Amino acid sequence: MAPWIDTHCHLDAPEFAPDRAQARERAARAGVRVCVLPAVEVGNFDAVRALAHAHGDGYALGIHPLCTGRAGDGDLEVLDHALTQHRADARLLAVGEIGLDYFVPGLDAGRQEFFYREQLALARKHRLPVVLHVRRSADRLLKELRGAGVGGIAHAFNGSVQQAGQFLDLGFKLGFGGNLTYERAQQIRRLATSLPLDAIVMETDSPDIPPHWLYATAQQREAGQPQGRNEPAELPRIAQVLAQLRGIAVGELAEATTRNALQALPGLVTLLTAS
Repeated sequence: MAPWIDTHCHLDAPEFAPDRAQARERAARAGVRVCVLPAVEVGNFDAVRALAHAHGDGYALGIHPLCTGRAGDGDLEVLDHALTQHRADARLLAVGEIGLDYFVPGLDAGRQEFFYREQLALARKHRLPVVLHVRRSADRLLKELRGAGVGGIAHAFNGSVQQAGQFLDLGFKLGFGGNLTYERAQQIRRLATSLPLDAIVMETDSPDIPPHWLYATAQQREAGQPQGRNEPAELPRIAQVLAQLRGIAVGELAEATTRNALQALPGLVTLLTAS
């Protein structure tokens, strides 16, 4: 069976501090060959790069929309410098995680949009794809992407079928993960089963977006049960749910989504060959 690629994993997150290496080993045993570790602000550029080199993974450098409130304009120069400095690093795969978030209250939309536009320009300058954060912002993201000359992955996609088609027309793949394991997630399930198979890549967004078997309800948490932590080793089981929903063999899904990931992030080809 083709190896799995977790196209979005925050292995540097503090939730992994107790067992980061062991979590990556569990993923490897489960068949996850490569994880893509996107940065969220300049303060973790070095961390994601070091982890990628330590575990044979890839990384992306960028400033997350939720971090734009504390980011300085000079951080864009730091990003530009880092992309230049590590241009020859085969593990640098993309600019990300970048994008827009119109769901979380209190964020400055104009500042988010400034950082988004500037980072798209940097991706174009450095000839790298992007890893996009899309939350109630698909139309605005698409407006800026038209003519931007970059492709990549729309992470944790939950837009409309029409918006999905527009991302695909611009050369993007769409990321799906733990959300699709919930029976109530009808919109995501409709997308994940109706889109062409060549549109989809797999991700965990770990430690976030736990699949249903790790999720603790509010009542359970009040009773003392901790919320389950997502991790890359869950990817094959999440993918098995998607394969069942689509009525295909899990091996067929592995082959297709790995091929799609290589198209979205071409640098993965070298990493898979080397690993």
